[in-house]
Amino acid sequence: MIAKLKRREFITLVGGTAAWPLAASAQQPAMPVIGFLGSSTPVDRAHYLTAFRQGLREAGYVEGQNVAIEYRWAQDQAERLPDLAGDLVRRQVTAIAAHDTTSSVVAKAATTTIPIVFASGGDPVKLGLAASLNRPGGNVTGVTFIVAELGAKQLGLLHELQPGAVRIGVLVDPNFALTQSFVSDVQAAALSIGDQIEVLDAPTGRDIDTAFARLAQKPIDALLVGPGPLLDNRRIQLATLAAYHRLPAIYPLRVFAEAGGLMSYGTSITDAYRHAGIYTGRILKGEKAADLPVLQSTKFEFVINLNTARAFGLTFPPGLLAIVDEVIE
Repeated sequence: MIAKLKRREFITLVGGTAAWPLAASAQQPAMPVIGFLGSSTPVDRAHYLTAFRQGLREAGYVEGQNVAIEYRWAQDQAERLPDLAGDLVRRQVTAIAAHDTTSSVVAKAATTTIPIVFASGGDPVKLGLAASLNRPGGNVTGVTFIVAELGAKQLGLLHELQPGAVRIGVLVDPNFALTQSFVSDVQAAALSIGDQIEVLDAPTGRDIDTAFARLAQKPIDALLVGPGPLLDNRRIQLATLAAYHRLPAIYPLRVFAEAGGLMSYGTSITDAYRHAGIYTGRILKGEKAADLPVLQSTKFEFVINLNTARAFGLTFPPGLLAIVDEVIE
């Protein structure tokens, strides 16, 4: 009897020991999931995604190892964003990374509980994303960078390159949230230096072709391209059309100069997205969005493409060359 009892005890002990690893495994915390919301496409935003993932790594998270990312791209169709944001909310992701201004506003409207980290141009307070920069409150924080306020600076650089250029075409996406502010800034700057502005709307890629056809029929001396995801994604098309029409142009981001555009001046967006990745990692570790002050990206880049300049027969004056951050040859 005693032997049988001991045998039962032994079997129970062995069975219990075998169950320990399973119980321990079941208690492991689930991998956090980031919902990544963007209004464009992953191909067009690959360089920003790389910067975002770098920031996550700096915060201790590597996609596929200790964090998962659910991507939702609107494919340049902003009307799809509310449904995409709603899907992320229903899936109860741990945090949402909003890829641009429009996505940030839509994400905030979709949830008041899931933490949101944005990377956005414009004033987040005016956009309703944060109560203040130091204490954003609510469930939203992130990184902001200057976009609309750079129109005057860009026009000045274009004027310095082409002092005789007084008739300037300004190509913008009317659906971008900051376009009106950008146009107002450029118009005020043009008035002060005596330039004439021709604003052309391009809400789609097809409209870009139409806009350049209109520019070809007008006595336009140079071109200023406005900010916004749609125009960013069409940078090769824009650079190609500007070269075809031999129209000196300045663009808002370095990726335009890398794509063959003559020159660009704007915020380093990759730096902003790296910081957004760091912030997202900090939230995954338990920090609250309400307690993380909105960061202001202050790194700017002036980039020129010398190959394009030579093709145009242009020479950059010494004054411009002295302040260039990067020359593409």
